[in-house]
Amino acid sequence: MGRTSKDKRDVYYRLAKENGWRARSAFKLLQLDEEFQLFQGVTRAVDLCAAPGSWSQVLSQKIGLTRDCVIHRGQGSGHVVAVDLQAMAPLPGVLQIQGDITQLSTAKEIIQHFEGCPADLVVCDGAPDVTGLHDVDEYMQAQLLLAALNIATHVLKPGGCFVAKIFRGRDVTLIYSQLRVFFSSVLCAKPRSSRNSSIEAFAVCKGYDPPAGFLPDLTKPLLDHSYDFNQLDGPTRTIVPFVTCGDLSAYDSDRSYPLDLEDGSEYKYTPPTQPPISPPYQEACTLKKKGQLAKETRPQDCSVSTAAVLPQSLAAPQCHTLLASEVEDSEMNCSP
Repeated sequence: MGRTSKDKRDVYYRLAKENGWRARSAFKLLQLDEEFQLFQGVTRAVDLCAAPGSWSQVLSQKIGLTRDCVIHRGQGSGHVVAVDLQAMAPLPGVLQIQGDITQLSTAKEIIQHFEGCPADLVVCDGAPDVTGLHDVDEYMQAQLLLAALNIATHVLKPGGCFVAKIFRGRDVTLIYSQLRVFFSSVLCAKPRSSRNSSIEAFAVCKGYDPPAGFLPDLTKPLLDHSYDFNQLDGPTRTIVPFVTCGDLSAYDSDRSYPLDLEDGSEYKYTPPTQPPISPPYQEACTLKKKGQLAKETRPQDCSVSTAAVLPQSLAAPQCHTLLASEVEDSEMNCSP
């Protein structure tokens, strides 16, 4: 599949490059803001799990920062802090912290940058590498969301807003009940740019109001509650409103659109706005380009030097095939 056919298949991928966004996920935050006015009155924002930086890019533009000032660590007074374990190319008006959101030092560095003032908005579009096992993926995403919530309790001001990706699984009501402990309003939103085929949605939490006597602590669980995952009813079951975001006339993220060149000219491929500077899948992409990723190792190629040492049941060659179906091409850098 070539570059042009990929552009045809995902219209938001194409629009992200044409509009200068680092990733198609920028439209998700834009559509959430259209529905909930997330950026109204915001002067300090934190983007957790920020790479490749599309949400930080939206934040830096929406809260009035200019493109002419690039904020480096320890310099300037940027109003957006981006946190991620991976390095990320610089953005105008964004301070980058390459750190762990489960560490207290990261929370302290955020507050230090804001000169002791808490943030108005904390967002998190992070997600684990999905395995295809839905129960495992939902659990891992829930733990990531709780980690983001935990650090948000350190840096978010009373009345502030928290937005995080959530997987709508069987036990999602447990997450809602935990969020309702800290926020006066909790909604589940599905932007138009989020594929219908995905269980992805976003928890939009407004009115940060922690319980009386609550002290944020990254070394312990958020609350000492005992939940039964198999019986989510009564006080442990929280049903929140589900809201779809984006105009119904907007593009459908699951549909393929033509290139629509009105003047009849030939379509020209638009490169990504900012390729990742150190993608974790770089080695797999290199092997794929060389045709070595899906190469099957033949039994005669396997080492049998250990046959005399191992028992007969363990001496057989252990050969396997690496699959390339789930690896993205290095050129496709506007992933969701």
